[in-house]
Amino acid sequence: MNPIQEYFYRIDEPARSVLLFIREKILNSDELITETFSFGLPFLKYKKKMLCYFYYSKQHQKHYLSFYHGDRVDYPELLSEGRKKFKILLLDMDEDLPMELIFNILDEVKTYIK
Repeated sequence: MNPIQEYFYRIDEPARSVLLFIREKILNSDELITETFSFGLPFLKYKKKMLCYFYYSKQHQKHYLSFYHGDRVDYPELLSEGRKKFKILLLDMDEDLPMELIFNILDEVKTYIK
């Protein structure tokens, strides 16, 4: 098992399946998006540059997707919480996934990646 698989394997269901679904949809959305394991986390990269990563907020007790260049986009659903370059989107496992929102944010963030 590679480190990315191990990361997701340690997450309990149903969160694991939800995060794997989001990961797969993002990876399949653009051939220039790749995946790496950095800082102990699964990172998604666009043109080999940081795009977003998955993590868990102990403060909010929720998993989230953190977007690089999040400081440049304006979506009320995104939280900065003192971060300089990143903003996070909390994922509620009991609600419908905001896939359209995720892809809108990703499309906008990609415009800042050279």
